[in-house]
Amino acid sequence: MSQSTENHRPWSKWHMRLHKRLKQNQSLLPSNSTILLSISGGQDSMALLKLIIDLKRIHKWQVEIWHGNHQWHSKSETIEEELKLWCLNNQISFHSNRVNKKEVANEEKARDWRYKNLIMKARLLSSKNVHSPCTRIVTGHTATDRAETVIMNLARGTDLTGLTTLKEQRTIDNNIDLARPLLIFNRNETLEICQYFNLPIWIDPSNENINLTRNKIRNKILPILNSIYRGADSRIASVANRLESYNEDQKLFAKIAIEFCQGDKVNSLSRIKLFNLTNSTRQIILSNWLKAIGVTRVTALQIEEINIKVSQRKPPGSIHLHGDFVIRWDKEAIYISNKTN
Repeated sequence: MSQSTENHRPWSKWHMRLHKRLKQNQSLLPSNSTILLSISGGQDSMALLKLIIDLKRIHKWQVEIWHGNHQWHSKSETIEEELKLWCLNNQISFHSNRVNKKEVANEEKARDWRYKNLIMKARLLSSKNVHSPCTRIVTGHTATDRAETVIMNLARGTDLTGLTTLKEQRTIDNNIDLARPLLIFNRNETLEICQYFNLPIWIDPSNENINLTRNKIRNKILPILNSIYRGADSRIASVANRLESYNEDQKLFAKIAIEFCQGDKVNSLSRIKLFNLTNSTRQIILSNWLKAIGVTRVTALQIEEINIKVSQRKPPGSIHLHGDFVIRWDKEAIYISNKTN
């Protein structure tokens, strides 16, 4: 941890950029509301905390801090205690939760645990202050994080949805949205913010573990791309942002097409109606249909395989999908079922 404390430098170009973005999208972090910041102590979250605290007076926010201790390494308790002390010294409300590292053995489980506890804390804060409910959970995800996720999903074989991941704002619970206001910055910029304002940074040793997929992309792949094309991470994130509206339009058209191709039975599509559509349109319909039913993990390669096997003059068959789902088809229709039901 850096031993120096924050100094009081004037309004910066980073403040101005974030303030401008919040004026453009006023639903991102509504004024006169309680916002709950997820703070790890790393450079991204500390840059987020600095900017939000400084903009607090203008937007009249009640700012609350939450820290999740995964106990993944020997410094976990130290980071939690020092971050808590720093927040208290700066008169910032601090909350935290700890979990046995066996319960969060991988990145996915750790993320689910964090969001579960953040939602619970937001609900509790709302119950204590009904006049200013906590409707926003805020994370320090940057353009670099978004670029990492796009690269990771591309390698997995994603569809368009996977390329528009890490949205600026999405609903995660009733009346609670997840907000990512730092997507307009990359990691180089968050480091500059921390250095300019002399902010402490707590380094998480697990971030150097290249056995974790995201760390491998962050420490090996993105530096190469940025060395070839400076600012590649920001441009990749920008492409993902531009594709968001296209993806939403595609979902709307897919919904209309799914209704047109609806089969006679529950969770079924008319195979005969699909025959009259183009190959790419069938894939879009199949992908959105499966996700609407609850098949949360289906790759572009799987969609392509299903599309080929349900095309005209192909025999009946079935394919097992993630989550105990089974898609099967006969001469006239395509069905989806869950083996646990």
